[in-house]
Amino acid sequence: MPVPPPTPPPGAPEDRTDDPRHPALAAPTAASVPDLDGLVADCRACPRLVEWRERVGREGRRAYTGWDYWARPVPGFGPEDAALLLVGLAPAAHGGNRTGRMFTGDRSGDVLFAALHDIGLASQAEAVRPDDGLELYGTRVTAPVHCAPPANKPTPAERDTCRSWLVRELTLLRPTARALVVLGAFGWQAVLPALAEAGWVVPRPRPVFAHGARTVLAAADGGPSLELFGCYHVSQRNTFTGRLTPEMLREVLRTAARAAGLDPVH
Repeated sequence: MPVPPPTPPPGAPEDRTDDPRHPALAAPTAASVPDLDGLVADCRACPRLVEWRERVGREGRRAYTGWDYWARPVPGFGPEDAALLLVGLAPAAHGGNRTGRMFTGDRSGDVLFAALHDIGLASQAEAVRPDDGLELYGTRVTAPVHCAPPANKPTPAERDTCRSWLVRELTLLRPTARALVVLGAFGWQAVLPALAEAGWVVPRPRPVFAHGARTVLAAADGGPSLELFGCYHVSQRNTFTGRLTPEMLREVLRTAARAAGLDPVH
């Protein structure tokens, strides 16, 4: 795992809107998905999120004694030529913020990667740490907010500041992306304007989020269209109560994988 940069002294300014590291200025300079991932991991644009993710990293949790928390923005995970994209909400404080890899290290990730493995899109069902050998096949997981937020609730301003990263990621993935699954209503609301900025036509009125929602977005430049799918988030509240069952999740993922031209396990 890369070594995090030193924490600035108390009171040091975070990225300003005129700082070249700010998402609005830095994201368009990324020539590839790996370039973008590196820029994302160094972002310090939102003071509240920076303070929270680093405090959680210092304090940790008893269950993870001995872990060296990532405590930085978490880039997307998966190949840079993915045909299927999954968009969630934000890293969990003791999940992605600990492991440095999107959707790993918590109960939500356990459910998601087990489903991806069941249908043949992941090399293994468990996603524990960055060196565990997990690979995704034709699939990439990302989020509209890359830092763990307090109470899992980023502010609208934090979401909007982070949007430049998502727009650039979607733009770089346009040549291969054919389907996108949004996990939860927050992600749905955040991803629609990003898709429009990245070159797809979002219809008016905007599509409404629902589990199983499905709509086709044409490309503004006449290129390949993108199929957009809604799915309840893999939160513990949804999975523990049965609002989202493993089969419901697998069915959405299978359908989206087929739309993306992948060959999921039946």
